[in-house]
Amino acid sequence: MPLASDIGFTETVKAIQTRKGSRDIYAHVDWRTEITQDLIDCTAKMRSIFVATVNADGHPYIQHRGGPPGFLHVLDKHTIAFADFKGNRQGSTQGNLQDNPRTFVFMIDYLNQRRIKLWGRSEIIEDDPDLLARLMPDREAYRALPEQVFKFTVEAWDINCPQHIPKRVEAEDFVRMVQSKDTEIAALKAEIERPEPKALPEQEDETAEVAENAAADAAATVAADVAAPDASATSS
Repeated sequence: MPLASDIGFTETVKAIQTRKGSRDIYAHVDWRTEITQDLIDCTAKMRSIFVATVNADGHPYIQHRGGPPGFLHVLDKHTIAFADFKGNRQGSTQGNLQDNPRTFVFMIDYLNQRRIKLWGRSEIIEDDPDLLARLMPDREAYRALPEQVFKFTVEAWDINCPQHIPKRVEAEDFVRMVQSKDTEIAALKAEIERPEPKALPEQEDETAEVAENAAADAAATVAADVAAPDASATSS
């Protein structure tokens, strides 16, 4: 029975896995074909993705796409879309998709050191202003001009392998982390520098009486020990 991972593990790839001794590991690995909450959570935080396409001659091309967190929209359990902003108007990705809609989307979650790989097919929609408006981020929060809709249909996806991914924090997240720590430090400093409350006169008298009683008890104990006969001497 075909597996979703067959989209990436072709017969040639499987032969290499067999030769290198990893085929048993991947023989039963199956990727997901529907968008789950895990993927929704990942896409919601993304600021940057890479879109790979191939032209009619088989040459690959990778295009970066970015935006504020939330610029990727999950429309249903198979579809992700985003507003394609106006750029240098080379048209390479759009031209490749007209020849071959197969697409690979690569995302990196630097904070959690995860890579998210998605296989599927894409289309560019130029004549749906309502959808484009719905996909656009807040103009005041992110300045960009919309051009068209990029719609990606997921056929298989996987999250794997944290190896060699540098751990990075977005500048805004770093500022929030520092501000939070500064607030904690200020609270602790205020606690340390807070003067001890001055004892009331009656409390001072009670403290002195307790100290005197403790001293008297200690003196009595010492006196009793001195007066007691030496047990080893009596036994002899």
